[in-house]
Amino acid sequence: MEANTRSTGRLPAAFLTPGSSSFMDFLAEHSPELLPGRRTLPPVQGAVEVPHGTTIVAASFPGGVVLAGDRRATMGNMIAQRDIEKVFPADEYSAVGIAGTAGLAVEMVRLFQLELEHFEKVEGTQLSLEGKANRLSTMIRGNLGMAMQGLAVVPLFAGWDVDREKGRIFSYDVTGGRSEEHGYAATGSGSLFARGSMKKLYREDLPERQAVTLVVQALYDAADDDSATGGPDVARRIYPIVTVITEDGYRRLTETEASDVSRSVLERRLDQPDGPRAELL
Repeated sequence: MEANTRSTGRLPAAFLTPGSSSFMDFLAEHSPELLPGRRTLPPVQGAVEVPHGTTIVAASFPGGVVLAGDRRATMGNMIAQRDIEKVFPADEYSAVGIAGTAGLAVEMVRLFQLELEHFEKVEGTQLSLEGKANRLSTMIRGNLGMAMQGLAVVPLFAGWDVDREKGRIFSYDVTGGRSEEHGYAATGSGSLFARGSMKKLYREDLPERQAVTLVVQALYDAADDDSATGGPDVARRIYPIVTVITEDGYRRLTETEASDVSRSVLERRLDQPDGPRAELL
């Protein structure tokens, strides 16, 4: 939707009329063609090669939740990008990690961020974590048409529940089906291997530092068996993006912090090349 740029400097009436607290509802009413799910795609023959993001993992601990992602994007059997970012803050107390068609996923995340900001400005309060998870489910369902053409987006959503005072994790399928995961979760091409790693190492009483080590270890294990997942790349100084959400809000580990955790995992693997025992640093 374009604003009125004439000399009066006034915005169109749609911007000045009270309406829904949902930004997606606003677009659906006034400019539906801007919604990703409303776009008409040309017919295609065969698979379309576009960059795909791969593995996202999450784990809860008594004080919050950790959400992390590897940095590799693939296009068929080729590495499309080695340092893509797949984990983003949704708002102050939540984050979303993307797996699937990279371009559509990033666009969906930006729309989701705007949706939460719009609701907060209109209502004067934040959505509950449950409400945020439901809004994201609706957005994924709106992308079903493109998912059926192979352009799927399957995110992992995590955050601090202010009402329940604990970290929570939500996973999705391509139809927008939402499930709450307890303890840990993974999505993307390497999720099977990441889940196996976390199943062996996870404990409910993990402190934050060990929860961070857990998700990095899981990404390393996924990269060991899944070519589409990129492990810590010391030579290029490319490390997983790791975020922590607690009652203090969203925080992304600095490059130095991510490097230290990744190096500790790599050093331990040099000592135990067949994999770690069921314990964490």
